[in-house]
Amino acid sequence: MWYVYFLQLIDNDVYVVSTNDLRRRLSSHQSGQVTSTKQNLPARLKSYIAVDTEALARELERYFKSGSGKAFANKRFWNRDRSM
Repeated sequence: MWYVYFLQLIDNDVYVVSTNDLRRRLSSHQSGQVTSTKQNLPARLKSYIAVDTEALARELERYFKSGSGKAFANKRFWNRDRSM
């Protein structure tokens, strides 16, 4: 099983990445072992998607890092842009 996950960083940025061991990676983030996130801890798991293959996980990761992927995630996963 592979995962594409979204971390909410302390600076309100959302970090998107994929892994095949979600628990280990989250632990690595929280302990400051991941260069990309260690300056903006604590980080909180915002959402994740589980898929069957590494290829699909990498494809989704690229998509969610794109402009349209970010817009989709904001609207469909956590409703950041909706005003109600």
